[in-house]
Parts: sequence; structure tokens; C-alpha cells
Amino acid sequence: MKPKVVLFVCTGNYYRSRFAELLFNSSAWRERLGWQAISRGLELGVQNVGPISPHVRSGLRARGVELEYAGLRSPLPLALSDLINAERVVALKRDEHLPIVTRKFPQWASRIEYWHVDDLDLATPDEALREIEHNVTAMIRCFSAKGNS
Repeated sequence: MKPKVVLFVCTGNYYRSRFAELLFNSSAWRERLGWQAISRGLELGVQNVGPISPHVRSGLRARGVELEYAGLRSPLPLALSDLINAERVVALKRDEHLPIVTRKFPQWASRIEYWHVDDLDLATPDEALREIEHNVTAMIRCFSAKGNS
């Protein structure tokens, strides 16, 4: 059976959404949930070094999560098909992402769940990754309690 998809969205698909995706997939696999995460970016254009933030690598390593080769892909832009194919969509910071979603995908603005995870300009990596971990863990528990639904 094809897993249900949760889509994590941030600005550049380099840091916050990638950490959420990889952490979720590790937990979902361990819990044998019928869910898989993907992640995308709303505005790729930022000059990032490498395919994924070093903060993501170290944050995953600190949590015992192996970064597989597939996790090293380059950031990907959000497309309408990603939204359509996802069972659940989460943008990592409401104040930052709602205006972009409203401009690019106005029909989706009210259908997205918005978290409140700051980027590096307002939070340290430890603070941001801890908040993402808290939210992902709560989501995994919710899916487990509902019997993977």
C-alpha cells in the first residue's frame, strides 16, 4: 500500500523543512506508520552551500538519525502537484510563509498547517531543531494513536 504523504514547506528547502522531513521519515519508519514525508521550498534562490544545511546533518546525527544518500538531494521548489498529492501540508513558520503561499498558491493558504519555527536570523539551530523535533514527535504520536490515519 502506498504511504500517505506529509509535505513540509519552508523558504529554501535547505534547513527547516529538510530536518522535519528526514526526522519524520526516520520516526515513521521506526513506528511502521503508513506515512512518508517530503519537503519543498517556496522561494529557492538563496545561496546555500551544498545540498543540505550542516545544521541538519549535525542535528540528525545528534538524534541518532542516519542521513541516507537520498537525503542529500538539492533543494526542490514547491509545485501545485506536491500540494495536491499530500494528505497533510505543514509550513514551518506562519509569519514567514503564509504571505508567500497566499501569493503563489492562494487556494491553499487556509488548508496548510502553520508551525512557528524561526529561521537562523531569529533562533539558534538548537532552538529551531528542538522545536521541529517537538512538533514532529507530536505528529507521529497523533498518527500512531489514530492507527496510521
